[in-house]
Amino acid sequence: MRAIQVKEYVKGPEDLTVTTLPDPTPSPDTYLIAIHATATNFFDLLQIRGKYQHQPPLPWISGAEFAGVVLSTPSAKTSPKFKKGDRVFGSSQGGYATQVCAREESLMPVPPGWGFLEAAGLMVTAPTSYAALVNRANIQKGDHVLVHAAAGGVGLATVQIAKAFGATVIATAGSSRKLEVVRRFGADHAIDYNKEGWAEEVKQLTPKGKGVDIVFDPVGMVNASLKCTAWGGRIVIIGFTSGNIEKVAMNKVLLKNISLVGLHWGTYSKEEPETVAEVWKGLFQLMKEGNFKGTVYTDREFLGLEQVGMALGMLGRRETWGKVVVSVPQGTGSKL
Repeated sequence: MRAIQVKEYVKGPEDLTVTTLPDPTPSPDTYLIAIHATATNFFDLLQIRGKYQHQPPLPWISGAEFAGVVLSTPSAKTSPKFKKGDRVFGSSQGGYATQVCAREESLMPVPPGWGFLEAAGLMVTAPTSYAALVNRANIQKGDHVLVHAAAGGVGLATVQIAKAFGATVIATAGSSRKLEVVRRFGADHAIDYNKEGWAEEVKQLTPKGKGVDIVFDPVGMVNASLKCTAWGGRIVIIGFTSGNIEKVAMNKVLLKNISLVGLHWGTYSKEEPETVAEVWKGLFQLMKEGNFKGTVYTDREFLGLEQVGMALGMLGRRETWGKVVVSVPQGTGSKL
């Protein structure tokens, strides 16, 4: 197979190279998947530099999200969930390759009508957004929801889910192109967070200027968002893409009766596996109803593992929107 193997930590994605390696040998409890599309993530950038909280022992194959076709099923399972030839998406270390081994619980069926490119970026972003809004923030019809960094993969997923639940969505983004994208995906209002006074503008977009009911924050903007959060509002903390882990003004939290809740989706499979099934059931229903679509970045195409470095570089420089996905050809007969 061909893969991006990390033998030593690198300064940046432009230093990644594609190499030929033996095909992976699945263990008795894993599937072997032919990858047709692989998605990029910010944590991939941290991992190749040796700065992520979960670092595999060197050498390892980079990447984590993918979509493709089942080549073989687990030998230890008499009734596997998927059969040879099934189209699946999922996550497993080693996504930047032509083949990968993955456990059953880390795979899902490609939704009807979806292509590999669209499905490759679902496994991380979609359930994060759904669990944040539904399980942690208890979203209700009529809520006003502020989505920060709304043009990113997780942001566009959140915009769609909030709209599906009957909320009014106020989205923030950092460029005119990204503001255009969030409107296209359903945001009712789009605000440039680089503009001075954006929090007051958010308040004025809510009934009687009371502020938003829910804030979705993957950036690290809690303190700024407290200015435009309603009494009794909920702020869901997803991450810190700004690089800044805030010290929050807790007196404002107290005086406005605001709930601060965190969401780390990756821990649910260990702590609340039953919730994982509920979240995916809800997501597949939204897809069936046509209320959730893929968020693949389409301003340019990335074809082949050789372009993973370029895709990651653009992601890291915040030059993209949505999920940045790379097509992975499987020989001359492959159809993506």
